[in-house]
Amino acid sequence: MQTEPLKIRNIREQLLSDNWYTLKKFTFELQRRDGQWQEQSREAYDRGNGAVILLYNKVRQTVVLTRQFRFPIYINGHSGFLIEAAAGLLDNASPEERIMAEAEEETGYKVANVEKVFEAYMSPGSVTEKLYFFIAEYTDRDRSTSGGGLVEEGEDIEVLEWPFAQALAAIRSGEIQDAKTIMLIQHLALNSVLAQGGDRAG
Repeated sequence: MQTEPLKIRNIREQLLSDNWYTLKKFTFELQRRDGQWQEQSREAYDRGNGAVILLYNKVRQTVVLTRQFRFPIYINGHSGFLIEAAAGLLDNASPEERIMAEAEEETGYKVANVEKVFEAYMSPGSVTEKLYFFIAEYTDRDRSTSGGGLVEEGEDIEVLEWPFAQALAAIRSGEIQDAKTIMLIQHLALNSVLAQGGDRAG
């Protein structure tokens, strides 16, 4: 744990790319624990902060997930079709209002009561993004559209409603490999929001 203020000085930045978001190279001096100053260089990608939500139904013991193509993982040996919880960048909105809109756009469910469960930095070695994690209960009455995302943004999202036990098994088998989704599924399990087997949560 950091017990005293971080000692950093002489920060310089160089813009490398701003074609989509911003990639910058930073050079700075950081004081090590032994008191010595060391010059370091790091690249940081700034795409803003984001939010993610996992919808669940206590009666049916189900969760709503999505499946869509992700090119970066395709070029790293994956099929490219990733199973995820609904998510999106904040784009100057509050985490709560953004994730409610994102849930409806991607899954078709319009939920009003969302619960923030934690915040996390997903790739702090190179990406500035902080992610806000939410859960929300859904029912059939909350279905407003078929979901699928926004065509104008190139989204073609398949909506999945899975038994919670199947989602947990998919983590173990490697079918679900998205970190934010794994974290939210595990949150439901660890906090007994849904049952981990065939029995209903109390």
